[in-house]
Amino acid sequence: MVEKLLDKGYSVNVFDIQKRFDHDRVQFFLGDLCNKEALLPALQDVSVAFHCASPAPSSDNRELFYKVNFMGTKAVIEACKEAGVQKLVLTSSASVVFEGTDIKNGTEDLPYAKKPIDYYTETKILQEKEVLSANDPDNNFFTTAIRPHGIFGPRDPQLVPILIQAAKSGKMKFIIGDGKNLVDFTYVDNVVHGHILAAEHLRKDSPVCGKAFHITNDEPIPFWAFMSRILTGLNYDAPKYYIPYWLAYYLALFLSLVLWLLSPLITIKPTFTPMRVALAGTFHYYSCERAKRDMGYKPVVSLDEAIDRTLQSYPHLRRVKA
Repeated sequence: MVEKLLDKGYSVNVFDIQKRFDHDRVQFFLGDLCNKEALLPALQDVSVAFHCASPAPSSDNRELFYKVNFMGTKAVIEACKEAGVQKLVLTSSASVVFEGTDIKNGTEDLPYAKKPIDYYTETKILQEKEVLSANDPDNNFFTTAIRPHGIFGPRDPQLVPILIQAAKSGKMKFIIGDGKNLVDFTYVDNVVHGHILAAEHLRKDSPVCGKAFHITNDEPIPFWAFMSRILTGLNYDAPKYYIPYWLAYYLALFLSLVLWLLSPLITIKPTFTPMRVALAGTFHYYSCERAKRDMGYKPVVSLDEAIDRTLQSYPHLRRVKA
């Protein structure tokens, strides 16, 4: 995000809990997102704020999610208004409408999930509602939410590193379901492009104001085909054994129940959960027609090119075969 904004000639301030990189054209501010007073210096003379912060989706720390995604967002909104920021663009998630069942070409008109699949999604719903309801054209404050899905790309510490670690541990041998379930994976450059377009279109009487937008590569791919391309591209074997979706789901449910019963005695964080089975075995891809219509969105990097760039960026994860 920062690199693309600089390329377009914008001046950039970054607020974070720790300094992750150095750049002579970026001013860094360190602090707690939940502290409005700490946020204010970073927002002085700023016209657009991009709120991208969140704990990692894989965390199970409900208190942390609530603090950062909900209370932190309330602080961001208050600080933006006090500092005179005119535009606020939230990084939300398409998962806010996902309940573990098939979604095919889902639009933004789908209701929020009544049974969110995890704490991350639960608090992203609260966060998005807070940001969109803060849209206030009469007072020159405009908000929108970008809903990417399955973000991947160079320097991502989540998808590819976690996948390769699972492969090294022998956990990537099975395909859940028939392997035909289509899913959106979205390259980071396209996500950033969607954010910047949204900011540039936020103005009074714009259809972008107070709305959420799905941003994807617009090329849904079978979940296991994508995983196999990443694995084989880094010299790991693709999964080849099939396990019925219903069987995997109920096995994960049974395991969760057993661990819950044992929780007074031992604490184990399972990786095989009903939520992860649902993510791997159901359809969940989304329409970005609203973004195309209202802000001229079009992916700037194709899925094939995105996968190639991503694989080239992880030489240290490549398996060296004897």
